[in-house]
Amino acid sequence: MKVAFAGLGVMGFPMAGHLARSGHEVAVFNRSPEKARRWVETHGGRTGGTVAEAAAGADILFLCVGNDDDVRQVVGEALEALSPDAVIVDHTTTSAVVAREMADLAGRRGRAFVDAPVSGGQAGAENGQLTIMCGGDQAAFAKAEPVMAAYAKAIRRMGEAGAGQLTKMVNQICIAGVVQGLAEGLHFAKRAGLDPQGVLEAISKGAAQSWQMDNRWPTMAQGKFDFGFAVDWMRKDLGLLLDEAQRNGAKLEMTAMVDRFYAEVQAMGGSRWDTSSLVARLERPE
Repeated sequence: MKVAFAGLGVMGFPMAGHLARSGHEVAVFNRSPEKARRWVETHGGRTGGTVAEAAAGADILFLCVGNDDDVRQVVGEALEALSPDAVIVDHTTTSAVVAREMADLAGRRGRAFVDAPVSGGQAGAENGQLTIMCGGDQAAFAKAEPVMAAYAKAIRRMGEAGAGQLTKMVNQICIAGVVQGLAEGLHFAKRAGLDPQGVLEAISKGAAQSWQMDNRWPTMAQGKFDFGFAVDWMRKDLGLLLDEAQRNGAKLEMTAMVDRFYAEVQAMGGSRWDTSSLVARLERPE
């Protein structure tokens, strides 16, 4: 297909690369033009000076940008340039409100919008192993799904517009609780005089096992956080879902508590640390 991709950050750059390697005709746009030029040097295709130029005549526009307002801007600028019946696939983690807003806007212009937040982090994007949660029209999803498969291991439509974003919120709620539990468990093990590696080997094949334990316990034990999903990004996501909880009446006491803990990590200078840095606040000098 003729596709466009807007937003070439740590996730978007490799995701767009998988599309090119899968044989699609790819045009890219990034607010920092040098990233777009570097992508073209690496993968071929072309770059647009504006998102509308990149999206001109595209069957699908993918975007992976920063926040709700970024999505509004990109969609607003690109919408009329797309081919008739085009689909916009938004991989940004946003509010469900903006997903529904963009779906309505696209529908009134003869296009479709699919909210499609991802889980799997930078490694998942680079390895083409992302999990994608989608909301939107079934026909639009069916058109986009085989194209998204270039960088995904699992893709599921969860319902109408906004359902993908709501599912991503559930994902982040669960991660927040698991990482806090992992941080407290590791902190306790150290205070109890246990060998962290030995504890990992003893419990990681039982009921306590998780992706976070397998992938983050060793680096947490070493105090290494200069990688992965940044605390700033996690706080953005938690803010979105806590706002949604205010609207739907969900009680998220633990999630709100972990959000406050991440604010403490930010105050420690850990804004760009991996989310596993929750353990760092427990090990501060008293």
